Amino acid sequence: MSTARWFAVRKELQPNARLMLAVMSFLLPLLIWCLVSYVPWIWHPKVEVVEKAEVSYFKQGMLVDRDVFDKEVVAARDAGKPEPEGVPANPIYLPAPHQVATAFYTAFTTEPKRRSEKWLHESLWESIQVIFWGFLLSSLFGVPLGILAGTYDLISRLSEPFVEFFRYLPAPAFGALAVAILGIHHAPKIAIIFIGTFFQQVLVIANTTRKLDPALLEAAQTLGAKRLSLLFKVVIPGIITDLYKDMRILLGWAWTYLIVAELIGTSSGITWFITQQARYKNFDNVFAAIMMIGIIGLTTDLILAWLGRHIFPWQQAAAKA
Repeated sequence: MSTARWFAVRKELQPNARLMLAVMSFLLPLLIWCLVSYVPWIWHPKVEVVEKAEVSYFKQGMLVDRDVFDKEVVAARDAGKPEPEGVPANPIYLPAPHQVATAFYTAFTTEPKRRSEKWLHESLWESIQVIFWGFLLSSLFGVPLGILAGTYDLISRLSEPFVEFFRYLPAPAFGALAVAILGIHHAPKIAIIFIGTFFQQVLVIANTTRKLDPALLEAAQTLGAKRLSLLFKVVIPGIITDLYKDMRILLGWAWTYLIVAELIGTSSGITWFITQQARYKNFDNVFAAIMMIGIIGLTTDLILAWLGRHIFPWQQAAAKA
């Protein structure tokens, strides 16, 4: 493929080229991670003690700062004693890719250290429920209001100024109030997801509704369509495909509020699991859990994209045309 084709303005690449670039978008960060993890001279600010010699506080497998290790080596050499031995290592909070890959399995099979703690799959299920109910409730109110605001100037002037103001207020600031009103379990977490997505949802959908071709409305009015007919037979069908795309994007927005939401009230969900594993210094499990959130979100989006191609087949045909 020529250089001009690679950088053609607003023209799609060939399917094989798109697939290759999509794979590379994941492989390049993984390559950097592997280089930092496995190539000793790239970073590795720590030293893993292999042989402690006569250094009393050293233990085999212990990680120490490089300058501390070097000082002990010099001190042992000057005293004529056996020198400690070590290999370059990264800090404990940066596990290697193979350790994180292993944690994808062991995190599910390792029993929690305390009876009150939950398994990883239980924590993930709780988080998915919080996302589902928070986004569902925000959509039940946000989608109709956004469509009405984008269709009728009266609704827009009455609602959007306040929505514009409220969307700048950080959702976590309402955490204490949500707990006081809704208790300490899942309800306040769902409320934070609702607050974090509802106001953005109204504005995004209202803007999408306003992009509807005015010629469609004029043609319908010429044919005698009334207010409700315009709304349900012209406006909503006219924006449905773009509305579906907006909902996919906004669902990703809901996931970004999950960590903050789960810090409110009782400790639960994937956030609780990440916090506990970080406390135990199991950072391979921490990385695995964080990646699981991304995998679940990406998988959900791919499934929704696949459903969209089947629900709205005309959209793909129009894009090719």
